[in-house]
Amino acid sequence: MAPERTGRPARWLSAFGTWDVLVVVVLALVVVGASVLVEGFATARFWGFLLLDIVPIALIALPMTLIVITGEIDLSVASMLGLSSAVLGQLWVTGVPLALAVPLVVLLGAVLGAVNGLFVAGFGLPSLAVTIGTLALYRGLAYVVLGDRAVADFPIGWTGNSIEALPGTTVPWVVVPLAVLAIGFGVLLHATPIGRGLYAMGNNEQAATFAGIAVARTKFWLYVGTGAIAALAGVFWTMRYASARADNGSGLELAVVAAVLLGGVSIFGGRGTLVGVLAGVLLLTTLRNALQLADVPADTLTVVTGTLLIVSVVGPNVAGMLRARMRRRRPTAPPVAGAEGA
Repeated sequence: MAPERTGRPARWLSAFGTWDVLVVVVLALVVVGASVLVEGFATARFWGFLLLDIVPIALIALPMTLIVITGEIDLSVASMLGLSSAVLGQLWVTGVPLALAVPLVVLLGAVLGAVNGLFVAGFGLPSLAVTIGTLALYRGLAYVVLGDRAVADFPIGWTGNSIEALPGTTVPWVVVPLAVLAIGFGVLLHATPIGRGLYAMGNNEQAATFAGIAVARTKFWLYVGTGAIAALAGVFWTMRYASARADNGSGLELAVVAAVLLGGVSIFGGRGTLVGVLAGVLLLTTLRNALQLADVPADTLTVVTGTLLIVSVVGPNVAGMLRARMRRRRPTAPPVAGAEGA
């Protein structure tokens, strides 16, 4: 029994030393520190605006998590958001009602994602190169559609409802469908054969193929879903700011990728949890908003995001090496007397 007692602290340390838990601890420290040091941070009004900032990042981070776990990436998500916003504005200007324009824009996002999926899954091209190309292509098309104009005469019923709070609170109602969607993605990733297949693809794509997983088809539909959700984020962005512009969401892909990697998803695929990603989204957005509230320059915010991106790539690997070293140092139980003769 003694060896078991000796190994128990190591097991507890290993469990609480996971990257997901570390991100949650850092998030708690940031919240406590900012509440004390930054005036206005601990107010309900600030947290209402913070949750609105979280929505588009968290929304796109959900499908992005699945893509990165398979060992791929999509850097065109912000451009798809911008193009969707531009098309939504143009449709409204030409007289298309929003009840029809919104589904059309989401369908457009699915088509844009399908283009990425065709090149990555169908032709086997590197997702990094493909989505860097479509990042520029889709943003350019957004300017072709809308130019430098801004469409801002959307109905108040749509723009007001997009930021409406739950009765008696400052919590935006859009957080509720986001939470439902997050639970759905979590169940899909962690409790279904599809999720296990995604991890298998990220760890060893060839072995996943031999195991009967339709790798190319799965990746294709992941990109289709990512495009549709990026377009949905574009609709929310447009309604929240009551402005359709071609440059909406510029640079958002950096925040999404940083949040996903900061949440513990391996850039090489095969590792990560959705809980960690949501914690990463909260940490990144809370830190940026706290710095903005403290009148930190925008350039510094970019530096902070880039630094967190580097930490999110290096940190989990360092944590993994430390856990592996701890496991090697863990004492093993001595052989039980008489076991050899049994």
